[in-house]
Order: sequence, then C-alpha cells, then structure tokens
Amino acid sequence: MRVAFASDDENETTRAVLKALTDDGYEVIRPDGSPGWPDLGRFVGRAVVDGRADYGVVMCWTGTGTAIAANKVPGVRAALAWDPWIARGARLWNDANVLAMSLKRLAPDVAVEVLRAFLDTPEPDPEEAANIALIELPDDVLDDRIG
Repeated sequence: MRVAFASDDENETTRAVLKALTDDGYEVIRPDGSPGWPDLGRFVGRAVVDGRADYGVVMCWTGTGTAIAANKVPGVRAALAWDPWIARGARLWNDANVLAMSLKRLAPDVAVEVLRAFLDTPEPDPEEAANIALIELPDDVLDDRIG
C-alpha cells in the first residue's frame, strides 16, 4: 500500500510518523523539494485522487492548513485528527482518505497511534454509505435538499 506524506517542518513527531509508515511496510511517496504547506496539501491530495497513493498524511503546525489545502482537490476528504478515536471515526463515518495531524501539538507516540488507527480502518461503515455519498454532491444539489 502507498501513502503520500508531506509536512512543512521536520521534528521528532514527523520522524516517528515516517518511521511507523516504513516499519509497517507502506511505500511512502513524498514531494520533491520543500514547498509551502498549501502546495504540500495539494500534492498529497492529488497523489491520492490520481491513484499514485492509497491514502495521504499531511502535517503542519496545527494540521489545519494542510487539511484545507488537501480538501481543495476534488475527491479528497481530509480529516484533522488528534486522537485514535477521531482518526478511526474519520475513516468509518466519513471515508476520509487523507489524515491531517499537528506536528507541534502531538507527541510522537500519539501521532503514531492516530496514524495506525486511520490506516488500520480499511472500510467505511456500510450504514454511512448514503451520508458519505452526499459529501460528493455539488453545493447546489445540497441547497435544494435542505432549503
């Protein structure tokens, strides 16, 4: 399985996440160079949507900026998670395909737990299929549904 990974800084937390990915047997796809966090989020999002990666992981100081940037790519469902329950729920109930985490506020061991909870949840909950399908609808269709 391939995971696209990008972070706008390197520290003990990002190194722990990368080590966990390689130790767990994932092929890691990374961008060339070190562009800013908006480009990193888009790089990961495009890698997932284009099929170069099965999932994506983005990290920035809060995780929010890279999540927003990744979500600009049609077909990406990036979720910011800070604990394993949130990460697992993002996969189960939202079919998230990109995990966003803070590289400043998560301890390395917690970040690895969050990563593994996300990647170890292979399928969304079938009972959420209708709701997940609604995420892909254009805004004007959603507006017609709710008034």
